[in-house]
Amino acid sequence: MKFTLSWLKDYLDTTATLEQIVDGLIGVGLEVEDVSDKTKLLAPFKVAYVIEAAKHPNADKLKLCKVETDSGIIQVVCGAPNARTGMKAIIALPGAVIPSSGETLELGKIRGEESQGMLCSERELLLSEEHDGIIDVAGDWLVGTPAVKALGLDDPMIHVKVTPNRPDALGIYGIARDLAAKGLGKLKPLSATPVAGTFDSPITVSLKFEGDSKPCPLFVGRYFRGVKNGPSPAWLQRQLKAIGLRPISTLVDITNYITFAYGRPLHVFDADKVKGNICVRMARDGEEILALDGKGYSLTSAMTVIADENSAEAIAGVMGGMASSCSETTTNVFLEAAYFDPLRTAATGRKLGIVSDARYRFERGVDSAFTQTGAEIASQMIVDLCGGAPSHLVVAGEVPNTARSYTLRTTRVKTLIGVDVPLTGQKRILAALGFGVRDTADGLECSAPSWRPDIHGEADLVEEVCRIYGLNNVPAVPMERSHPIAAPVLDTLQRRMLAARRALAVRGFNEAVTWSFIPEHHAALFGGGQAELKLANPISSELSDMRPSLIPNLVAAAGRNAKRGFADLCLSEVGHAYAGDRPGDETLRAAGIRRGSAVSRNWQGDARAVDAFDAKADALAILEASGAATNSLQIVSGAPAWFHPGRSGTIQMGPQNKLAYFGEVHPRVLAAMDVKGPLVAFEVVLNAIPVAKSKTATRAALKTSDLMAVTRDYAFVVDSAVEADALIKAAKAADKALISDASVFDVFKLEDGKKSYAVEVTLQPKDKTFTDEEIDAVSQKIIAGVAKATGGTLRS
Repeated sequence: MKFTLSWLKDYLDTTATLEQIVDGLIGVGLEVEDVSDKTKLLAPFKVAYVIEAAKHPNADKLKLCKVETDSGIIQVVCGAPNARTGMKAIIALPGAVIPSSGETLELGKIRGEESQGMLCSERELLLSEEHDGIIDVAGDWLVGTPAVKALGLDDPMIHVKVTPNRPDALGIYGIARDLAAKGLGKLKPLSATPVAGTFDSPITVSLKFEGDSKPCPLFVGRYFRGVKNGPSPAWLQRQLKAIGLRPISTLVDITNYITFAYGRPLHVFDADKVKGNICVRMARDGEEILALDGKGYSLTSAMTVIADENSAEAIAGVMGGMASSCSETTTNVFLEAAYFDPLRTAATGRKLGIVSDARYRFERGVDSAFTQTGAEIASQMIVDLCGGAPSHLVVAGEVPNTARSYTLRTTRVKTLIGVDVPLTGQKRILAALGFGVRDTADGLECSAPSWRPDIHGEADLVEEVCRIYGLNNVPAVPMERSHPIAAPVLDTLQRRMLAARRALAVRGFNEAVTWSFIPEHHAALFGGGQAELKLANPISSELSDMRPSLIPNLVAAAGRNAKRGFADLCLSEVGHAYAGDRPGDETLRAAGIRRGSAVSRNWQGDARAVDAFDAKADALAILEASGAATNSLQIVSGAPAWFHPGRSGTIQMGPQNKLAYFGEVHPRVLAAMDVKGPLVAFEVVLNAIPVAKSKTATRAALKTSDLMAVTRDYAFVVDSAVEADALIKAAKAADKALISDASVFDVFKLEDGKKSYAVEVTLQPKDKTFTDEEIDAVSQKIIAGVAKATGGTLRS
């Protein structure tokens, strides 16, 4: 929400400085995003008069200007094509810092002629990108007048961030009300004298919702004859330009002015383009409209429209239509002020992808009781600025009943915020904010104003008192504890989260923090997209679903980085993923992606692209750091559908307890997300890791032997379908007390559908060194175990 200081003072009688206003805004809970005050930046620049602009004797495209400044007459060399005798311009004298470049202006010679200053363009003063000519100052400004004053830039612009529960602060009058309650001035009375109509409107309005008026319970309209619609007055254009709006015409500028001044969106129709009467109804499926943004939209029956007898003329609460828009030739106008359902307005805007100032306010909830008042204020401005004759008001429907009252107990403020605000102070604050306040035996009976849809109970009343009284006045008091903090402070899952983050950092990953929401088509690629995972009120149409996995956001981030030249990436995230809407469907996960080269090209050899084994090593490292018993893990082929079917795997502790997935991301998924590979990923479900049964078991796993281990190599011939993991498990199971490890170090493909695995087995003595007979006995157990589990035989 943007506004200028002078615009604020139209409604707030105050002598407060800009700094005090900013502090006050922060104090009442309105975060100040930016304050743009060009007074200091443009202080060295002033109005000058060009006495003469003659041709430069040594250059065809330059002019030698004799310029009158407040310090005397100087000579300036200027290359602007619009420099001419008799114009007023903005001069910069030596010593001034040019805003666009940051350079200090100095005396100089240009093509042999001395230049004692510079005539400035808008781009040089950071006012716009216009640099084809110098600024031509309009008006009878005296030489030496500060540039900010002559150009209407001496009015600071304030940008505040308004939370969704405060639609009243989307109008400057509502902000002035808060500041007045804060004690920074007096709120000026609202000037909304009803405009007397002189005839009945030839256009009537009806609400056609088959008994359900919720989409539009109230519509107020007025017809104007014989208006003159041209450029709006300078003061109105200056107000709109100061907050970044482009002046269009007087009629349109009036509606924009009312929108920002009072938080009341309006719309004007060229009455001569409206066919018959107006009705507000639900759109028809497939109905088309060309909106004011120049784009065509296909509507659905869930959307509200303002229509004439032929077709839809506006998307209710979102944007008007081009067919009935006003132009400079408009002479008859129909003004619309209505109240539209916030939820339908929000859903329509998201579905169509339209962002407008009207939608922004309607979906948060405008003041329905102000509808007719806003129409009267706009009517007076139209009559004053455009002339014409107004009709009587046309009213369809009625103001929704939003009356509600809550009791504020006398001690409740102190018990909730810890500050004893006197009862008289509570009454003053609430009354200044527009609440109806009445003393009762239980405390204060407070009726919420129509512009505050966020007030729903006593706690909200306490919050209102607190924010105006000042959070800075709330003392910092340590919480009393009945007992010391029990150890450990962190639970098992929290410890796993921290351990996973540390392990990922050690392995060279850059941690990312992404949204828990993803686009619908991304969710579908990664096993999501269910109805229960769709957001009822997403912050963006592109963030519509809860994420079923951490991987899609990391893949998308890798794609964005790759397009900016960062080909080799390691990104990770530890966060929650969602399989449904039940508590147990939310799991904490650690995921990572690698893209590009695992090893860069170097003098020892070529680059090596990332592969599934890199992701496997990452997943195992995270599991180990998170406390998983890695000697009990099973690694099987196959993973969810978003992984490559032949280059992926699952790490599990039994078929029903899958701990992690790893592998190459499926090319189909990468193509759908417009990301180029190679790209591998892994995801560890931290919730799924079993908790160690006892500390004793954990300590036993850490015991080591002082005796030297013995290794033996075996070569087994098995069927090609036999996986290495099955053979390794069989070898380890032959004698769990003596065999500490087994691993494959070579694979050789044979004929007739066979292959040979070379396996290294480590035997670890506990109490004494092995004898040859003991080693031979274990070897026979290994051979027999592998034969029984896999059908393998020793290779001759």
